[in-house]
This record gives sequence, C-alpha cells and structure tokens, in this order.
Amino acid sequence: MALLKRDWRRAARAILRNDHRNVRAGAVAGLGGALAIGIMEWFSIAAHYPLAVIPFATSIVLVIGSPDAEPAQPRALIGGHVVSALVGLAVLKLTGPQAWAAAAAVGLAILAMYVTGTFHPPAGINPLLVVSGHLPWTFLFVPVLAGAMLLTAFALLWHRWVRRQPWPRRWL
Repeated sequence: MALLKRDWRRAARAILRNDHRNVRAGAVAGLGGALAIGIMEWFSIAAHYPLAVIPFATSIVLVIGSPDAEPAQPRALIGGHVVSALVGLAVLKLTGPQAWAAAAAVGLAILAMYVTGTFHPPAGINPLLVVSGHLPWTFLFVPVLAGAMLLTAFALLWHRWVRRQPWPRRWL
C-alpha cells in the first residue's frame, strides 16, 4: 500500500510538471488562434461576408496547435479548402441546394482530399456551407482561397516569429 501511495505521488508530481509546460504551450497557441480569428473576423466584417471565419476556425486550431501534423501543412491547408469547396460547388451545380446533396458533397470532398493528397479535416465544412447556403462560385476565391492563404501566412509568421519554431515541415 505504501508503495502504491508513493508511486501515485510521483506520478502526480510528473503530471503537474508537464501540465505547466502544456499550459504555457496552450496559452501561446490560444493567443495565436484568438489573434488569427480576430484578424479574419475583421476581414469578414470589412468584406461584408459573415461566413468568412467559419471554414477557418478549426483550421486555426489545427495549424497553430498541432503544427507538425500532416493536415496542418500548407498543401493540405490551402488545397483541402479549395478542393472541398470545388466539390461543394460542383455538387450544388448538379443537384441544387438539397440536404442530401450537402451530405453527399461532404463525403465526396473527403474522397477528393484523399485522392489529391490535400486531406484537411476542417475543410469538410466547406461543401456543407456551399450546398446548404446555395453559395456562388465566388465563395471559392473569397473567402476560401484568400482565407486559406491568409491563414498560411499568419501561421508562418506566428511559428517563426513568436514560437521561434520552423513551420511548415514542407510546402508541397
């Protein structure tokens, strides 16, 4: 029993030590995410396009919080958003704004991202927004392409200047 109690205390101390590092890293990532969302929200309001932030909120969490993950690399970030929006626009053109079509568009976007090597899970909302919102082809350029490129630029600056870490691992 005494051995178990001592092991528990040692484990608790280790967890607390790690928690302090994780809290600091989380605070830095949280600050980066908040800044990125704030900047994108400002652009969204200035452009009178309220949907501009929606596709990128979870992308920011991924790119800032898990910068080494494959879906957080620029090819996946930009390509995933563009590919999934294209799929949504194509499905919308073929079917119209049907609920079943929005679901099918998400599934097809997942397939398209896998096939093109641009898998970025947060981009899965793009075809849903496009089909259910009956969005125009301009959605592909603003906010999707412009937003993905802005987020990539923000992540590059954030990781290199604030975190002083290299990012991305590779561009393509």
